[in-house]
Amino acid sequence: MSNVKALPLLERSEAPVAAVPCCPPLSERPFTAEEAERTARMFKALGDPVRLRLFSAVASHEGGEACVCDISDVGVSRPTVSHHLKKLKEAGLLTSERRGTWVYYRVEPSVLAAMGQLLAVR
Repeated sequence: MSNVKALPLLERSEAPVAAVPCCPPLSERPFTAEEAERTARMFKALGDPVRLRLFSAVASHEGGEACVCDISDVGVSRPTVSHHLKKLKEAGLLTSERRGTWVYYRVEPSVLAAMGQLLAVR
């Protein structure tokens, strides 16, 4: 007699899940300490010219994602590119997926929308 019990499979939702913006628009209300920390990390990551170029390269790449092999020509060594991409990921600005030997980076549309909302004047 077996104690194995079949569990039902969960269906994946086809609708994308929208990310909650990091914080309200600047003109809405003062930030909480936590909101200020998250937002500062995001802007600090983008405060470096190489990181800003990498972020822009990924965001503007066809299909909204880019292989590291396509965006690494930013005037620094490949290990330095990897370091900067890691910092962008840690700040929540990029996601990545390994495919074979290459890593593909994506800027989630919800991140760009949240950044735009943050700076929107009401």
